[in-house]
Amino acid sequence: MIDYEPSSGPFAHTRNSSVRIMYTVLLSLVPALLFAVYQFGVGSLRTVLVCCVVAVVTEYVCLKLLQRRTRACIDGSALLTGLLLAMSLPSTVPMWLAAMGSAFAIVVGKQIYGGLGQNLFNPAMLARVMLLICFPVEMTSWALPTPLDFSHNLITVPDGWQQFDGVTAATTLSGLAKTPDSLSSMFLGSQAGSLGETSSLLILAGGLLLLQRRIIHWAIPVSFLVGLGLPALIGHWLAPATFLSMPTQLFSGGAMLGAFYIATDLVTSPTSVRGQLLYGLGCGLLIWLIRSFGNYPEGVAFAVLIMNAASPLIDHYLRPAIFGSRSLAEK
Repeated sequence: MIDYEPSSGPFAHTRNSSVRIMYTVLLSLVPALLFAVYQFGVGSLRTVLVCCVVAVVTEYVCLKLLQRRTRACIDGSALLTGLLLAMSLPSTVPMWLAAMGSAFAIVVGKQIYGGLGQNLFNPAMLARVMLLICFPVEMTSWALPTPLDFSHNLITVPDGWQQFDGVTAATTLSGLAKTPDSLSSMFLGSQAGSLGETSSLLILAGGLLLLQRRIIHWAIPVSFLVGLGLPALIGHWLAPATFLSMPTQLFSGGAMLGAFYIATDLVTSPTSVRGQLLYGLGCGLLIWLIRSFGNYPEGVAFAVLIMNAASPLIDHYLRPAIFGSRSLAEK
């Protein structure tokens, strides 16, 4: 009998590749992107274009300087980073700030660690936190939606839709709104906020597509929403005047975007199902704590980065056993 030590490896293969995964995720974000342009006007489209172009160009320059294959800049990872960053920015953000954040995401959030698959933190959220700390006024100036009017069989274009600037307004999470948004407006997207954080319905539809295509696993989105929704439900039940309700916590800000697109990043999240459940619960709980007791009204980016740092530790203690290996007790 041959005595050998079993080793792990990619013994199972699928049709999915990193390029296919990246462009599938990009495709699932198209409905939310089009709705953002419809809601906030052409200024939002300019923000998206600046972030995506700067991300790809920065990726190309980094690969060129590192003497690596420059075609990797079109593998979809840089484009996805730019799009996720753009969808977490206000539509009225200055273009130089969007460009700075996109370049920071690629250089500091990705390439400094070694490129695709090596980064410890989600690049888009790392850039958002940097911008939020350095430029808090610009990053918290959300614009009121100015959607097109299709009533009376005519298309009415409001004045603000064609402008790059907009009228700023408070969000429900900021606590400054005189009348909180209704549940329907938060779920459908007719509320002030960042580009990709308004329509929870379209984000949810894109997330379900990713689940159906097995790009992401159910463990992180479900545990993420439970970790945020459960303390919100208990807190609002105990002190409704102090804590926001569970639907407001789930459908406001970047909660849905974080649950399906940010926290589920394959590189920065744990690999085992148990680890993903713990990771998602931690993200949700941290978001509720930051929103309820912190100085920032939105806590998705901070919570995800904290749990990104804990992801290697989670993997160390909750990693699945290799098939055929002996347990510690047997050894």
